[in-house]
Amino acid sequence: MKTVQLTMAQALVRYLCAQYVELDGETVPIFAGVWAIFGHGNVAGLGEALYASRQALPTYRGHNEQGMALAAIAFAKAQNRRRMMAVTTSIGPGALNTVTAAAVAHVNRLPLLLLPGDTFATRAPDPVLQQVENFGDATISANDCFKPVSRYWDRITRPEQLVKSLRRAMQVLTDPIDCGPVTICIPQDIQTEAYAYPESFFDKRIRRTRRPEPDVAELQDAVTALRNASKPLIVAGGGVHYSGACEDLANFARAHGIPVGETQAGKSALVWDHPFNAGAVGHTGTAAANALAAQADVVLAVGTRLNDFTTASWTVFGNPDVTLISLNTAPFDAGKWDGLPLVADARQGLKALDRALAGWQSPQSWQLETKAQVAAWNHVIDTVITPHDGTLPSDAQVVGAVNRAATPDDVVVNASGSLPGELHKLWRSARPGSYHLEYGFSCMGYEIAGGLGVRMARPNGDVFVMAGDGSYLMLNSELATAVMLDRKLIVVVLDNGGFGCINRLQQACGGAPFNNLLCDALQGPDYTGVDFTGHLRSLGLVAEKVSAIAELDQALARAKASRRSYGIVIDTDPKIETTQGGAWWEVAVPEISNRPEVGAARERYLADKQRQRV
Repeated sequence: MKTVQLTMAQALVRYLCAQYVELDGETVPIFAGVWAIFGHGNVAGLGEALYASRQALPTYRGHNEQGMALAAIAFAKAQNRRRMMAVTTSIGPGALNTVTAAAVAHVNRLPLLLLPGDTFATRAPDPVLQQVENFGDATISANDCFKPVSRYWDRITRPEQLVKSLRRAMQVLTDPIDCGPVTICIPQDIQTEAYAYPESFFDKRIRRTRRPEPDVAELQDAVTALRNASKPLIVAGGGVHYSGACEDLANFARAHGIPVGETQAGKSALVWDHPFNAGAVGHTGTAAANALAAQADVVLAVGTRLNDFTTASWTVFGNPDVTLISLNTAPFDAGKWDGLPLVADARQGLKALDRALAGWQSPQSWQLETKAQVAAWNHVIDTVITPHDGTLPSDAQVVGAVNRAATPDDVVVNASGSLPGELHKLWRSARPGSYHLEYGFSCMGYEIAGGLGVRMARPNGDVFVMAGDGSYLMLNSELATAVMLDRKLIVVVLDNGGFGCINRLQQACGGAPFNNLLCDALQGPDYTGVDFTGHLRSLGLVAEKVSAIAELDQALARAKASRRSYGIVIDTDPKIETTQGGAWWEVAVPEISNRPEVGAARERYLADKQRQRV
């Protein structure tokens, strides 16, 4: 067996460079780069190896460990999990800053390779700077925190262990079921140790997407249920995108006359004006999709985890005799709610269903009701996005302005606060992939870092990052990275004076306005707020503040024409939200309170729980 003498870090980098994927008929490296903030835990070992391979595997410098990991996640999501990035940090605080990002990747089933530095395997300088000491277990370091939020976790304590660890890591990162974050902890001394690695370990490897076919019996059960349905509904999740099944879904819905409700991850699977696109479903859903869901006797869930926002905490499907068919690559998801499992790749499953249902359509009455519901909802959108003179703009009106400015090649990015609900209901997607919401973990601060990742994955068109003032303040440092890398973003900051979304939820649960809006929080007598425009400029963006939707329309046109990253700030009303559409969402209300508002909210809560399926 031929071998080559390399340090563990050099072997790691060389292996990553040898991994490829077939993408649009072309073979390209599966790793588009490595994000790195160096420290004593990774600069001497992995840093030297990355420098030597910087032409084949670019290294990008972030400004915040969580931010650069979120950028890597967004890149993978925008690439439909076909390509990915690695992230390396020093030990201690640098590593722990990425734990939140690992959870984002875990919940959203997205590939992310984390390479945190670790303490010395020899323990000679024990305790090393930044080491977390466990009094009862000497093997534990800060990196053990990654175990609950990693699909695969390992610590390399001998250089030869890397061979099996990396092979297993790639299996997880590219598997349609197990896909998620991989954490390989690399003690700083082991990074620098040499070993005679097999040359075959570094052979070029082309990774292909595995597409499981449906089981014959499961397929027959699903076909029988659909053929007997009088009011079928499809719920499209993120798996439709990851499988590359958007066109198949569009054709399937049209051929069989079945309306489609989209989850946050599934939105834009259908273009907004597809005749059977009923829009968002669930708590932040449209009146159209939720009205159809309330009547549906068969629900075909495709590539969705069926979380509580999608199911309105399991109240959105109102028919007591409804049958759920779960088409999913993961048996864990396909078996939810005791429905009919159809374990398969989304694209292959839809193709198999389409063949078996040839010639069958839902009743004309159901198709006509779908079209009537969709037409009524489009009227609602036109109404709520229309600006009103003399009032502070609503989030919905800002969403409408950005949507008008966006072309089919553009992407909108968001994750948290009031905006996900408004975007889910109101955004009109011009093509698949034009809507990018991280709502599995709803991570505040994802927006800007995620926008950078999307920009790197999709160089054509513009990336509109929509962020509330709260999310902007939580994590904005990767704007400096975007400017440094010359990756243009258009950032729209909606300043509603605090956490407007949670303020409304607080009051809906009977609580008094408290500690959410800045006006309800403790503050000094001289506090005057944040100059977001000045801050955007300080990070290198062209920036301006507008006060009305007409001014926003003009500013967006200037932003589109600009070559540089562009920031626009607009004050919005924290109290207004789109009340049309939507459905219940379970948030527990205190059983005992001296506030009558809480007592009334508790009664409503208990009444709503009566509709909940278990």
